[in-house]
Amino acid sequence: MTSVLVYGAYGHTGRFVVAELRRRGFDPVLSGRDAAKLPGGRPASVDDPASLDRAMEGVAAVINTAGPFAVTALPVAEAAIRAGIPYVDVAAEIEANLDTFELSADTAVVPAMAFFGGLGDLLATAAMGDWTTADEVHVAYGLSGWRPTPGTLAAGQVSRERRGSKRIRYAGGRLEYRDDPLPTREWAFPEPLGTRPVFGEFSMADIVTIPRHLAVSDVTSYMTVDAAKGLAAAGERDAAETFVVDVVVRAGDEERRIVARGEDIYAVSAPLAVEAVDRILTGRTKVKGVAAAGEMFDAADFLRALAPHVTVEFG
Repeated sequence: MTSVLVYGAYGHTGRFVVAELRRRGFDPVLSGRDAAKLPGGRPASVDDPASLDRAMEGVAAVINTAGPFAVTALPVAEAAIRAGIPYVDVAAEIEANLDTFELSADTAVVPAMAFFGGLGDLLATAAMGDWTTADEVHVAYGLSGWRPTPGTLAAGQVSRERRGSKRIRYAGGRLEYRDDPLPTREWAFPEPLGTRPVFGEFSMADIVTIPRHLAVSDVTSYMTVDAAKGLAAAGERDAAETFVVDVVVRAGDEERRIVARGEDIYAVSAPLAVEAVDRILTGRTKVKGVAAAGEMFDAADFLRALAPHVTVEFG
């Protein structure tokens, strides 16, 4: 049985990843910073490279689910690189994603392999199809609600601190840091969601992953206003949200669209990350080294493999 280390295995997303690995026939090896939460596991600290090296002995790959990823991504990824094994994380922190993409590796390193980042990147890549360039990619998130986990709130705070509380967008082929408020508009989601008010330039990991390998001038993400306001809510998650991710790619006067539907933005990160590891370990990749999801994998085939967790409507 192939062993895969899960760093942050006792966290909200980590538990989903552990369960998905077991369902797929892998042997999850539990790791993280808190030894008390890891009976029989392999505790390791990001401040102690030797402990990370020991945790990775004898495993085939690593999935990092422990945020804030500004703290964990580089140490865990670098340990995986030293061990010569693939690294995948579920980071939605733009700054952490940028850090990870700066690494050099002979083995596969895939950051942002999650609902925010990996899914949008795969959808945009599949929508591009045979186009070699595009003017715009729009990724609109229609969520029935959003009750963030404590980890999400902590990661968001770290990101805001790292960018000096500025917001960020990708326009004109580069990242821009801005002080003005988020724009608002209406987005016509597919039925039954329909037209909803959204925050524009509600930037997620997509603005890092997509332009890394697709020749596109502008990448804009949107979030339904009601869901975005849920980020201010405190307390435990009491229900799983449903989601629609509507991706539109434009080149000149032509437009292509692809839609993904599912439930629970945290749970769905598990099949994304585990499918990525499975494909890496079985040689179903397009490139080597550090890469975004759509750059590393056959996007359309990967999306089909996510059923029944995610249903994709190819335009």
